[in-house]
Amino acid sequence: MSEVIVQPDRLRELVVDKLKSVDLSEEQASTVADVLVHADLRGVHSHGVLRTEHYVKRISEGGINPNNVTNVENKGKSGALFNGDDGMGHAITKEAMDHSITLSKENGIGIVGVMNSSHCGALSYFAEQAAKEDTVSMVVTQTDSAVVPFGGADSYFGTNPIAFGFPAKNKRPIILDMATSNVAFGKVLHAREKEQTIPDNWGVDKDGNPVTDPSVVKSLLPVGGPKGYGLALVVDVLSGILTGSSFGPSIVSMYGDYEEYRKLSHTIITIDAGLFIDKDEFLTNVDKMIDELHNVSPADGFDQVLVPGEPEQLKQEDYEKNGIPISQSVYDYLIS
Repeated sequence: MSEVIVQPDRLRELVVDKLKSVDLSEEQASTVADVLVHADLRGVHSHGVLRTEHYVKRISEGGINPNNVTNVENKGKSGALFNGDDGMGHAITKEAMDHSITLSKENGIGIVGVMNSSHCGALSYFAEQAAKEDTVSMVVTQTDSAVVPFGGADSYFGTNPIAFGFPAKNKRPIILDMATSNVAFGKVLHAREKEQTIPDNWGVDKDGNPVTDPSVVKSLLPVGGPKGYGLALVVDVLSGILTGSSFGPSIVSMYGDYEEYRKLSHTIITIDAGLFIDKDEFLTNVDKMIDELHNVSPADGFDQVLVPGEPEQLKQEDYEKNGIPISQSVYDYLIS
């Protein structure tokens, strides 16, 4: 399938225009566009502007509230619960992260739960948001049932991603953003869009058999077998159960039931980098760790050991300079 190279700023403009066409405010549309283009810049196209059409459809059919009013309920000195009023998850989560960063700067640690949200996009965006403020972060979110539990034949948890961010002094932050399935379902969708085959450890068909055709994938496989299954459970407890929200198979599907609010929940934990030791010492030691990892002798077939998130950061440098490749069909939708 053919691709179009688009400059990041132009791509943001196209996404904003599409979202404003369904009555999303300029401010919220800009935030959503930032998160989506952030994902494309990192080469994570499954969470990029590909999703715009889905959000437009969901808003149009009533499954996202474009006029939401977020309510914040403080929970002690270091905690807060955000009620997103079923609005755009990207904007709600960015606001919640700002609040958590403030709490951690005031009290050393902050924890913010988010309820009544929609899909919030790539968690790496919010981990980077915290790292820019010299703040360590963990962000978790639930998704609708799509992954078989270890030993099971039917889906229970979603891909339930988790992200960590660690600021550095003179280097790019360390960002780990991963699904607890072998891949995010968006990568299967991206493979469908590009008419590509997929590895046989990504998903299974309706009978539980591994497949390479993305069009017949019914469920995904957990990463690392029982380990990924365990992490998915942890994410759903920290996001869904901890905030009093839905969890497991009771979560409204992303692709379907477009008229229903999804009622998703996310949890953010932020820690001031100077909580236990001098902040400069922390940041300097992160730099040192990165250097030491880079200096580990590479195995055959590798040029250098990289830290989590670094391949995506290198991709971002390339795309910021040379433009982002977008599939022709996605580009045609954005300009229509």
